[in-house]
Amino acid sequence: MTLKLPERPPLVPVILQPRSTDEYRPRPYSLPDLAAVRSLKVSVPDSAHRVNMSTADYSSGRFGTATALRTINEQWGYDFYNVPREAMLDTAAADAALGGDQLVIDVQTHYVADRPAITDFTKRVLQSYRALMPEGFKGLDGMSAYSLAEYLRCVFLESETAVAVLTSPPGIHEDRPLTNGEMAGTRELFERFGGNGRLLNHCVVHPNVPSELWRLDRWQEMYKPRGWKVYTPGVLGSSGWVDGSGWMLDDEDSGVPFLERTREVGVNIVCAHKGLSGGSPLGSPRDVGPVAAYFTDIDFLIYHSGYEHPDAAGEAEGPYDPISGHVIDPWGEEGQEGPYSDDVADVGTNRLIKSLKDSKVPPGANVYAELGSTWFSLIRRPREAAHVLGKLLLAVGEENVLWGTDSIWYGPTQPIVDAFRAFQIPEEYRQRYGYPELTPAVKEKILGLNAARVYSIDLEATRSAVKNDDLGWAKAALEEYQVKGVPTVA
Repeated sequence: MTLKLPERPPLVPVILQPRSTDEYRPRPYSLPDLAAVRSLKVSVPDSAHRVNMSTADYSSGRFGTATALRTINEQWGYDFYNVPREAMLDTAAADAALGGDQLVIDVQTHYVADRPAITDFTKRVLQSYRALMPEGFKGLDGMSAYSLAEYLRCVFLESETAVAVLTSPPGIHEDRPLTNGEMAGTRELFERFGGNGRLLNHCVVHPNVPSELWRLDRWQEMYKPRGWKVYTPGVLGSSGWVDGSGWMLDDEDSGVPFLERTREVGVNIVCAHKGLSGGSPLGSPRDVGPVAAYFTDIDFLIYHSGYEHPDAAGEAEGPYDPISGHVIDPWGEEGQEGPYSDDVADVGTNRLIKSLKDSKVPPGANVYAELGSTWFSLIRRPREAAHVLGKLLLAVGEENVLWGTDSIWYGPTQPIVDAFRAFQIPEEYRQRYGYPELTPAVKEKILGLNAARVYSIDLEATRSAVKNDDLGWAKAALEEYQVKGVPTVA
């Protein structure tokens, strides 16, 4: 007889858990991370007891988020997150610090279809997680961890998300998490039961597969995508990006013919995965500036904003001068006097900034920086977060930064939203580097208003739908899904 021990409740709020997606492995803890985790493992049980909550409920709610953000501040020696001590134990204080009435539009969300062919994909992802962190992903042994039910819970039921855009990783075989027909079918399922306007869908295109370019007309008519999703690094395999499956937006064989076809079809939103590519040259956004300058009638939404993790790109992001190609940071990455770097043009989002500068694509033009996974990765590295957000706001403008979470890979999206609401770019950084202040008005644009404009979302209709929505449609949609399986538009 095998005795099954009860699982330990999580002591660490999600924003400090080493989670990841299908596109990258969990990031190793830094020294400040380790110190923060040790502190939380002591403070969370005591605080949970004081408010008569379980540790799991405390750590997964606003109290846990507030405690984690304050702990991050302590480790980095600055109040990057504006969270008062009272927010750790008082509901009103936590809601005041982390809540808000902004319209949240999440332009990058996922779930995994429940069909036999997808099993290998799921096993591959879970095996990667277990190998790196055996204790960190207990309970994710079945499809239910990434199902439509979990999608509804994480994105809509336990989050303030008003509208979500459903997308999928690439793949031309049946092990892709969601097909174009399944994404469209999910949207129609929502609409049929009353979730009108709450879900939009992409179509994934592989421009280096010639036959797909000639399907765009039919896909537009059948699936009604709001944008085309493309992955220039190629297709993910069991050991990384598959050799020979990549391409670039400005190459004459795939990228340019695809962009010309989007003009012909009339869906002029191209959502390109750039960054989080393990340093792959084909994941670089260096091609964004040239195509944006030429195809001025196409909006380029750069998913992940070109960000790469320091363990992949080699160096954490700091300030960057796109004219000289380098900068001297008097504080340094660890807060010490001395140079930060002598050449950072090839690091993360700097590649996007340089590409736009070289091609004379100004802020507020047709290039948008999306924050899915990028912001989650930066929450526990606030100094880097201040630089990345500051640089992007200067490069594309405050009206061209888009909110995305890349969930359901990170669970309920609310802690990620709340952390962004509380974040501030230090005044010292604003003065020295010219970064703008993250005012409530700027945050409101990033969290929803910018996406509403580029995706043509009716703000008043959406606010009305959210205000009067009892989410009964979500329950009905789930019941239909459970009876009939994955909804598909054939």
